[in-house]
Amino acid sequence: MHISDFDYDLPLELIAQDPLEQRDASRMLIIDRKHRSFVDSKFAALESFVKEGDVLVLNNTRVFPARLIGWRDPSGGRVEVLLVQQLEPLVWEVLVRPGHRVREGERLSFAESLKAEVLEVMDKGARIVRFESDGSFETILEQIGKTPLPPYIKRPTGTKLRDRERYQTVYARSRGAVAAPTAGLHFTDQVLNKLKRLGADIVEVTLHVGYGTFEPVRVDEIAEHHVAAEFLEIDASTALVINEARADGRRIIAVGTTTTRALESAIADSGELQAFSGQTSLTITPGFEFRVVDALITNFHLPQSSLLLLVSAFADRELVLDAYCHAVKQQYRFYSYGDCMLIL
Repeated sequence: MHISDFDYDLPLELIAQDPLEQRDASRMLIIDRKHRSFVDSKFAALESFVKEGDVLVLNNTRVFPARLIGWRDPSGGRVEVLLVQQLEPLVWEVLVRPGHRVREGERLSFAESLKAEVLEVMDKGARIVRFESDGSFETILEQIGKTPLPPYIKRPTGTKLRDRERYQTVYARSRGAVAAPTAGLHFTDQVLNKLKRLGADIVEVTLHVGYGTFEPVRVDEIAEHHVAAEFLEIDASTALVINEARADGRRIIAVGTTTTRALESAIADSGELQAFSGQTSLTITPGFEFRVVDALITNFHLPQSSLLLLVSAFADRELVLDAYCHAVKQQYRFYSYGDCMLIL
């Protein structure tokens, strides 16, 4: 299949630039795979579609302030750095803008307490840098770093202080993501408590969402596409709950594409979900056989993106694109701060 088969038209005004005042006030499109139908609903009505015994799986990764604004020494030219992956203490793979101007050996400054040296120039604007911090690197990041919002959020003022809280799930715990698992942004403690009272089990995995979530698919044939590796951790207690539910014929509901990739990455040849800690580069495209996930909560994704490929693998390309067309006509809000869908 060609990546052009996963395109759709989206008016720019439907790309959500800010979160709603209430997390759970989002709209939710319900997609029924068996009957190939969809219906409009509200996220606040989620409990109506969840049954006793269902297992909801959340990704508890926490976004850290990975975007740094600084200047080149001694020229003083502005530079923007996005932390991508820590390679060793104080040594990071980063993306730099403007990338073509920042050369090997160059010095960068972000504050009196944080400077860096460019060790290596890589492809596509990437660099390897070594930071020099006067104090705890993590503490300084929290003080001067900015929330790394997706590139399609284009506000005149850029990042807002409120993004620190809203571009984060209420259950975020494990620090390490440069992008939020956005399907989880709709949940509140009240919604989670209602689901627990209903009799649903709620468990967590960790998949640190990397910059690859923003990267476009750069190949024509989707079979040639590969997503960048990301850190995944599933503990034994979570694996046990999910395996027992599957043995009982109860549904596993993944909250987000990242959770879906996490679960499908850790399934053994025996069919059991395993505890896991390490890197996953699992790429899910149409034709993939899902072995764990029975239902999926997900936001609306970019045209021709790896996330749209995953959703189309789960629910069928034509059905998904028909649902997207409906969402556009009904003026749903799209992307990270937008509305969501529940695929059953």
